[in-house]
Amino acid sequence: MRLFGTGSSTVAMRRSSRRSAGSTVTWRPLWRRTRRCRQRSTKVSLVSALKPRRSSSDEARTAHPSPSSPPAIPARIIRDTGRSPTHRPTAYRSTTRLTMRTLSLALTVSAAALWAPLNPQLAAPLAAQQRPLSFMDVQELKRAGSWTLSPDGAWMLYTVTTPDWEKAESQTDIHLVSLSDGVGSDRRLTYTEDHNETSPAWAPDGSFFVFSSNRDGNDSQLYMMRHDGGEARKITDADEGVSGFDFSPDGRWLVYRSGEGGREQLYRLPADGLVGAAAEVITHGDAGVEQWDFTADGARIYFARPDSFDEDEVKRVEKGFTVDVRNAVTPLSSLWSVEVATGEERRETDDASYSINGFTLSDDGRWIGITGGSTERYERNITAQRLYADLYLMEVATGEIERLTNNYEVGEGGLSFSPDGRWIAFSAPDNMERYTMTDNRVYIREVADRGGAFKKLGADFDQSSSVGFWSDDSETIYFNAGVTVTTQLHALDVATGAVRQLTEERAALSVSRDDDTGTILIGYSDPMTPPTVFAVATVDDVPNRSAWTQLVDVNPHVRDIALGQEVEINWRSSDGRTVGGVLVYPVGYEEGTRYPLIVAIHGGPASADILRFNGGYSAQVYAGAGYAVLKPNYRGSRNYGNEHRTDIVGDYFTMGYEDIITGVDYLIDEGIVDGDRMGALGWSAGGHWSNWILTQTDRFKAISSGAGTMNWISMYAQSDVQRNRQFYMGDGFLYEDFDTYFDQSPLKYIKNAKTPTMIHVVEGDPRVPSPQSVELHMALKKLGVPTELFMYPGRSHGIPDPRNRLVKAVSEMAWMDYYVRGIGEKFQWRQVLETLEAGEGPAVVSEEGGR
Repeated sequence: MRLFGTGSSTVAMRRSSRRSAGSTVTWRPLWRRTRRCRQRSTKVSLVSALKPRRSSSDEARTAHPSPSSPPAIPARIIRDTGRSPTHRPTAYRSTTRLTMRTLSLALTVSAAALWAPLNPQLAAPLAAQQRPLSFMDVQELKRAGSWTLSPDGAWMLYTVTTPDWEKAESQTDIHLVSLSDGVGSDRRLTYTEDHNETSPAWAPDGSFFVFSSNRDGNDSQLYMMRHDGGEARKITDADEGVSGFDFSPDGRWLVYRSGEGGREQLYRLPADGLVGAAAEVITHGDAGVEQWDFTADGARIYFARPDSFDEDEVKRVEKGFTVDVRNAVTPLSSLWSVEVATGEERRETDDASYSINGFTLSDDGRWIGITGGSTERYERNITAQRLYADLYLMEVATGEIERLTNNYEVGEGGLSFSPDGRWIAFSAPDNMERYTMTDNRVYIREVADRGGAFKKLGADFDQSSSVGFWSDDSETIYFNAGVTVTTQLHALDVATGAVRQLTEERAALSVSRDDDTGTILIGYSDPMTPPTVFAVATVDDVPNRSAWTQLVDVNPHVRDIALGQEVEINWRSSDGRTVGGVLVYPVGYEEGTRYPLIVAIHGGPASADILRFNGGYSAQVYAGAGYAVLKPNYRGSRNYGNEHRTDIVGDYFTMGYEDIITGVDYLIDEGIVDGDRMGALGWSAGGHWSNWILTQTDRFKAISSGAGTMNWISMYAQSDVQRNRQFYMGDGFLYEDFDTYFDQSPLKYIKNAKTPTMIHVVEGDPRVPSPQSVELHMALKKLGVPTELFMYPGRSHGIPDPRNRLVKAVSEMAWMDYYVRGIGEKFQWRQVLETLEAGEGPAVVSEEGGR
């Protein structure tokens, strides 16, 4: 089953935070917490050393409400109007014990209360076994994915991935759940230890499913299994393993891809005789099959294939020549098709002016939408290929190809066909004339109107719109879009271009439609609930919470963890603009007490912090350690309209910095934050702003800069997104205007830096390369500012190894504790090793005993 999604956000159902009284927890710095080992061996590991211990007192606990029947969620929250109770939680004392209380209830506020004081209403104290969230808890969260519905819509297969932190690996298994009975009917189907079962796909008649597994070796092979039980049976034994598979829509064939890298071909097996059948190869080119898809009748497969295969490249790798040729010349790709029954191949495109980056088939089989990429070698890397591409429409009967767009440097989404075959649509920036970071709009035209102009839909909607899925009558396009600190489902009227918001959840939604059964799946997460999935019968049921059936609940233990209340807040920036963000209260918050603050700055910058589980650099771990956390959606963020998103163009830092600082001042004025105990951290664009803060103020006691820029001049050449950098600098060409780039660089003002700064970066980061962090580290060393640089192996923008992600998190918190709160010691490996050997962390340093 294919799912047409409306976005990548995932979300979950809000639960009550009411608890019974009388709980205490033993508190240790998060990088020293211990908990009883659950390992098979008796050896104490870093896993146990970084987990919190639970107090054994007071076992009474109020039952948690069922996640499948959540309370109604009020509409938009800006401020709380409740009163806090008079009880006072125990402060951080040398006894190392902390009485924690959860913050309860969704908060309701009218627009008139926009500038009202913050005053969260607290719930009853924590239940006996509740404890704060730890970084190890975050590492060990399970993930659900690959959900696929049975042809009759009665069942859903999905995968659950369980991380193994010590091995830096994970194990994935397949689960089954009934759509009518919900999460209580969940059943695990595979149990192969230390191996992965992935990509479940139902047979067209629903009698069994096929999945990929490496249970018999390093390579993945295909297995079949009945959903009502029994042993899995192996159906392939491909020398190079299987790298993709699907059933033909007519139910006749199972087709899979296999072969050496760059030479993968398609093979077929009869669907009614999979076990023991000999696979037949149906494609025969020198180069391998890339993207491929069946026609609606299952008779033909369309696929993309490079025009040549470089034998010399294979040989030089085999001989051990590991030189990395940047922007190497690679062959163009063309569109091909093959008859599944006969293996007869046909080349569909032969145009050297573009390369096939992707394609979409219309349901009626008459049209193919093509994304044609640039042939220029320097415009074909992973970040530029969408930017320097255009859309084409091919009529299958005649082979004629129409170019639909011709706008260099403007990236469009792929083409989508309406169910009735009348319309084609795609999403692209509001400004289609040149590169911008404006919100997206939907562009639509009748398929048969060759050469006709596209109509822009949703022009009055001041957020991004996209093509998620269509209504059956082709009159409405549904999509997810961010609205301040949430994501919601919207409906776009094809005739009028009007947009309606359909949901009002204080959460992040990702709504998708199964194109065979019509069932709607709702990905959901809110601050109290890890990502989960619900189902409803039709899209009209999505706004009705009572119609939701929960299907997934892979992290039920989270209900035993104390979480800080998260709310949307708004404040006025220095120029009068209203700016918003998310505030996470410390666990056990008491009105009238000022708390240390962490400003957690999101990346992007065209991103946004939203109300989701543990978003923003594990903010809930900091909340459990007694910090308030501000996650500002500063100028440059999405979800607040085009003007807010593009205000930083030509002056990258000034207004975003003002937004952050005025947000901090607002929390100080409200009596929530201690202005003498503040730290800031961020990654990517959040690292950029951390570096700017470092050079503009000494109000913060500690900074952690993750993959941040120092020098836009050197960054331009080092990074893989030159056009993006140029746009934000004011769209002037670097080599004609060095001053503009340097004026906006933190390096120019580095002599102002006074704040102790920890620096984190991946050594081979292509987006914000590590030399930027080296420049910062060297400058701070020479200026006598306390600093540490942690460089992690890898070639990605994020830290690839989960063990190193943990090191980053715990070292960062130790840095904040030491400089912001004056407790503990700066992170040292000796302390971690001693913790491993002793099985216990050193005694906690109280705040009263701090420096």
